[in-house]
Amino acid sequence: MIEIMSDQLEHQLPNLRAQKLVFTPGEYLFHLGDPVRLMYFVVTGMVHLTRTQSDGSMLVLHRAGAGSFLAEASFCSERYHCDAVVVEETQARAYVAAEFRAYLRTSPDFADVWARHLAHELQIARLHAEILSLKTVAQRLDAWIGWRGGALPRKGEWRTIANEIGVSPEALYREIARRHGSTKSKDRPGGLLPV
Repeated sequence: MIEIMSDQLEHQLPNLRAQKLVFTPGEYLFHLGDPVRLMYFVVTGMVHLTRTQSDGSMLVLHRAGAGSFLAEASFCSERYHCDAVVVEETQARAYVAAEFRAYLRTSPDFADVWARHLAHELQIARLHAEILSLKTVAQRLDAWIGWRGGALPRKGEWRTIANEIGVSPEALYREIARRHGSTKSKDRPGGLLPV
């Protein structure tokens, strides 16, 4: 479904002029409160939309990979509602927001595809909110695993996943270690499955 939606959006986008940009990990595309002047589309790489909590922890609101738009919720706002930080080298296209809005008004096909895209993103946001409402780290991890296809996250993703599901990295590490301890394998040294 995501690929179909992305393909349909990609098919419409050549009608808009775009600036091609490259970002390195740690760079910001925009910050909370910046004026909304551009619409970003991730061609390759990964960008996280984040918000810093009152205790200083970072909550990942959205993981935008290839084929994703950034901050659609800010599209009709004057200012961005979050930060957009690059996680891995990213190529993106930037569209002038005013031109993007004008194209939506003049192209019924694009408006239809955009509405479907937003509906899909709303479903994902609701699922994310449901995960954050769960009480325990185990429940949140189970829901994340179910959402992402049934496999535990790779070791290099643990900190990111902790931010995404709203738990401390240490709590997530303990939960994953507990699960590995209960899934011993006779075929592997040390009895643990690879992460």
